[in-house]
Amino acid sequence: MKRVIAAALAAAVSSTAFAATDPRTLPTKLAPAWQAKTRELFKQVIEIPTVHNRGEVPRMAKLLADRFRAAGIPDADIHIMPYEALPGDQTAALIVRWRAPHATKKPMLILGHMDVVEAKREDWKFDPFVFREQDGYFLGRGTSDMKNGDVATTMAAVKLMSEGFKPSRDIIFFYSGDEETRGVGATLGSTKWRNLTEAEFGLNADGGCATYDEKCRPIGCEISIAEKTFQTYLLTTRNPGGHSSRPRPDNAIYELADALARLARFTFPVELNPTSRAFFEQTAKVEQPQTAAAMRAIAANTRDSTAAATLSRDPRYASMLRTTCVATRLAGGHAYNALPQTATANVNCRMAPTSSVEVVRATLARVIADTGIKISFATGQRPDFPASVPPIEPAVLTVTTELTKKMWGDIPVVPTMSTGATDGHYLRAAGIPTYGVSGLFSLPGETNAHGRDEKLRVKSFYEGLDFLDQLVRRLGSGVQP
Repeated sequence: MKRVIAAALAAAVSSTAFAATDPRTLPTKLAPAWQAKTRELFKQVIEIPTVHNRGEVPRMAKLLADRFRAAGIPDADIHIMPYEALPGDQTAALIVRWRAPHATKKPMLILGHMDVVEAKREDWKFDPFVFREQDGYFLGRGTSDMKNGDVATTMAAVKLMSEGFKPSRDIIFFYSGDEETRGVGATLGSTKWRNLTEAEFGLNADGGCATYDEKCRPIGCEISIAEKTFQTYLLTTRNPGGHSSRPRPDNAIYELADALARLARFTFPVELNPTSRAFFEQTAKVEQPQTAAAMRAIAANTRDSTAAATLSRDPRYASMLRTTCVATRLAGGHAYNALPQTATANVNCRMAPTSSVEVVRATLARVIADTGIKISFATGQRPDFPASVPPIEPAVLTVTTELTKKMWGDIPVVPTMSTGATDGHYLRAAGIPTYGVSGLFSLPGETNAHGRDEKLRVKSFYEGLDFLDQLVRRLGSGVQP
């Protein structure tokens, strides 16, 4: 598999097979009118708080559906699919089919998710659900994860339809409503709703982010072709408790704290796969000398502890190396003047594709080394996904590379393993190869996805829209009048 990926990458970087001579296929700057239309939709979706348990996802689904309908998609090909993500959490998915007049190829799927992570007003400098543009950034929950991608792919299609573009394959848009919690929508999309989503391959705007260096120069564009998966474990301690005036040597909170301290000191072993190994090999070409040397060394020998230590100083690369587990929530005790009868901690693990839910649970038990602590699944056991990574669709890699070079110069296009899980997991497992690609550039960590004061560069947003317009145009292989 490593040879397949490396050979495909090398071929794509040097390929001229898709060199464009027709000006309609060249990347072009968006007209101000399209920027304004896209910005207005972006504002509208950011200001819909599509957070778990608020019931707002259907409203966003309708908003996007209306855009497709106005562009000419008939009602029969627009499906808003209600479902329950968690008990009592009603949400919805949107599935839209843009039909080719004379299809000569299998459909392609474009996916994303409409839900966002919770954001508390008191934690932010501004209201997270009020769209803002400031100092060259769009700000608000979902600006980078991932309402930007939902809007960009929707408006790219609307723009193409307005120009009379006729695809040679059906193009299916699938936006789920619970990617940030359980992935029920993606599960349904790959099973019960498979008749609506069946495709040759999928493109996921929730991944494949491109990277700036410290001087904000584009240095590489990534295509996610594999992902970590995740499982949240619940650590629970119990104790008879008692009056706080008579402390006892065994204490539920202290016992849990000791276990978490042991976990904090533990590092999972390096566990590369063909995709993550190829990522380090290719990224070494554009990294600083010391980091580049460590990347080449770890790709050649995963037991090189010096190289692993060097790369682990950067959280991005540390998470590419191995499974990671981190405590994310704590609770304990029932009264201020009583000894705690129970204490719990949520531990979120991001697992390498070659690992499994049970292997990680067994590792946690070994590291914690306390049989008095129960380890269970916080939100139910997630399924394990196939550890193998299929070869990337050559057309996706080649077209992405061609467009990247035309828009941003001679920078490498690198296969990568996403350290965050997406809906793409479920589709890959169901036999639809899915690739994360967005054309959105940022400095590492600057977007604050899932964090406070989330933002996205205005320039990056419009460039990403232009990139996705061209990507859909090329892979849709249609004609214009």
